[in-house]
Formats: sequence, structure tokens, C-alpha cells
Amino acid sequence: MPAPILPPEFAAALAPATLLVRGGSERSAYEETSEALFLTSGFVYRSAAEAEAAFKADGSRYVYSRYRNPTVTMFEERLRLIEGAEACRATASGMAAVFAALFCKLRAGQRLVASRALFGSCHYIVADLLPRYGVETVLVDGRDLSAWEEALAPGAAVVFCESPSNPAMEIVDIAAVARLAHRAGAVLVVDNVFATPLLQKPLALGADVVVYSATKHIDGQGRALGGAILASEKFIREDLGQFYRHTGPSLSPFNAWLLLKGLETLELRLERQCRTAAAIARHLAAHPKVAHVLYPGSPSHPQYELAQRQMSAGGTLIAFEIAGGKAGAFRCLDALRLVDISNNLGDSKSLITHPATTTHSRLKPEQRAVLGITDGLVRLSAGLEAETDLLADLDRALGAV
Repeated sequence: MPAPILPPEFAAALAPATLLVRGGSERSAYEETSEALFLTSGFVYRSAAEAEAAFKADGSRYVYSRYRNPTVTMFEERLRLIEGAEACRATASGMAAVFAALFCKLRAGQRLVASRALFGSCHYIVADLLPRYGVETVLVDGRDLSAWEEALAPGAAVVFCESPSNPAMEIVDIAAVARLAHRAGAVLVVDNVFATPLLQKPLALGADVVVYSATKHIDGQGRALGGAILASEKFIREDLGQFYRHTGPSLSPFNAWLLLKGLETLELRLERQCRTAAAIARHLAAHPKVAHVLYPGSPSHPQYELAQRQMSAGGTLIAFEIAGGKAGAFRCLDALRLVDISNNLGDSKSLITHPATTTHSRLKPEQRAVLGITDGLVRLSAGLEAETDLLADLDRALGAV
């Protein structure tokens, strides 16, 4: 195996902007500039004895791309360096990362405590799927530390939350929940997709495992599915290792290569998108057709001070409620000419969705109401278009309400 271009002791001293471009890279014998794409399912051995040794070894020898692949390894190492984690394992999608991180740790008869403000598919895993396998699941108001404390009093194996939450931008006090989780004997898993590894560091706040949908900001251009699990070497090896190896949630080498290219521009895109999102939030807050705006970087956010402590910027996502309920929201979305209607986020193109009828449509109306997902709520992902053009497009569309 070739040596990393940046030795670990050298990489540790580099700034994030440098690591996003060069971290984890390896070169083949051809000395290529761009990371090599190893589109292979398997690897060959010079002898049967070598094959036997490879399967008995510690995993440093590549044997099958479902287990490990050189291009995927480069993506994992780059993201590991940015996150500040001991280890990383890439997955085929963000939901594969969530599923694997939870299921590899939980057993029948154990308890999971989670914030009730979850992405629709995450809610399905926690509330519907895990109980089928004998796991007790408890959902709490993630903003309420007393609710966490009460739910964790009997003990738990895993605690799960996302912060900011999708779509209503609830913020969880990660450091406080980590202390409560560890006191209860639990591992804290945090979905950090909205904040990205650049705007929030859950591991530094006390979390044990961080999961991402790399499909979002990390790719950032709507091209590829991917996910990642970052944690201690012990968790990745002992808890996730065999589960990952034998259930096959692995990332394809081609998508890993695209995600490597996405990481190169992540900091630049985020800076622009966060600035645009903040400007949109300020603009919408004064619009007569908008009932209220939820943006972690705005002083009007109910958890603004906590967001300021945990996050280095407000993020790229805004949620806002349009007057007139579902009809008003649909009129607005249908009148947009620049912003696309899509349930994806973190893209270089600005995207908008109506959570009550898309990402959270499986929830009952009363469940959505508790989460603040009203019929008039929409979620906007700020892209890289000119700020003035986006504001004009939103004003034009809101004029149709």
C-alpha cells in the first residue's frame, strides 16, 4: 500500500482548508495529481497462501471492495481528519450510516432514547423498525434537558439526536446530553448533517459517534449518494466492524471519488451559502406573507444562544411558515422560477420543500404539530446563486400567496 502524501504527524498541524484539498490522499505508482479511482470489486493474490494471510490479517490488505477500497479509504481518511475522529467508515447513503450506527450497537431488550425531532426516515428506524427487534425506544423533546434526564434515568444503550433538526431547526445541547447519556451508560450518536463537519464538532462536545449524509453538503452538487460514520477506533472495529463487513452498506468507489472532489470546495461553498441563508432569513422575517422564520444564526431563533455556543455559523438551511397553510405554501413553491422544488439539501442550487407532504408525510398530523411542522412550513436550502436574484425570486413567489 502506498504511503499517505501527508504523514499523520504533518497533517495534524494543517488547517481545515488544506486538509479538505489534500487530506488522506495517496498516489499510485503513476504519480497522478487527482486521486485515483479504483473501479474494482476485488483484488488478486500472488498465491493461495497470500490470500489466506490476507483474510487472517488486520484489514490493511485490500481483499474486496465491499470491505475496503483504496478510493473509499482516501475519502474516509480525509473526512476523519476534518472531523477530528479516530476512525471513519463510509457508507452507501446517509440512512445507511444511521441504520448501521444504531443497529450495530443495539440488542433486543436494550433501550434507545432519541430526540423526537428527527428526519422522516430516521423516525421510521427509531419508532417503527427497532421495536420489531425487541429494542425499547423512547422519544423526548430534544430541547428539554429534564426530559432527557427522566428518560435516561433507567439507563440506555444508545442515545440519538440530530442538531439542528430537520426541518424545524431545533437545537440539542450536545454537551449536556452527552453527560446524561454517559451517566446512563449509553453511547451518544449525533446526526450532524445540517451543521457539517466545519460548523459543528459533536465529538469535541462529548458525542461518541457522528453520522453524515455525504449526499448533502459534502458532495454539494447533487451528483452522488453517500454517508459516513465517525467514532473511536474501538467503536468502528468492535461494534461496527463485523456488522459493516457482512451486511454490505459500503460506498461505491466512484461515489467516494466524487465526494473527495466535493470536500475540496466544501469550505468555500459553506461560507457563501451561510451568508446567503442569513440574508434570506433577515429578509423573510420582515415579509408580511411569512408568519415566522427559523434560522439558528438569527437572534429570533428560540435557541440562538445555544446555537452560538455549538456552531460557528447558522448553517445553510432556513425554515419559514407561509401564510395560508398548505394552499399558500404550494402557491409560493409553484411560483418560484429559480429555486427548485426538491427534498435534497446542501446543493449548489437553491432547493425548497414542503416537509408535511414530503420528508415527514409518514407522520400523523398530531405528530407533525408537536414538531412544529405545520401545513404552511417550508424548508429552504440556500445555494450559490446571487443573493439578489434569490431574494427577488422569493418575493415574486410570495406575491402569489
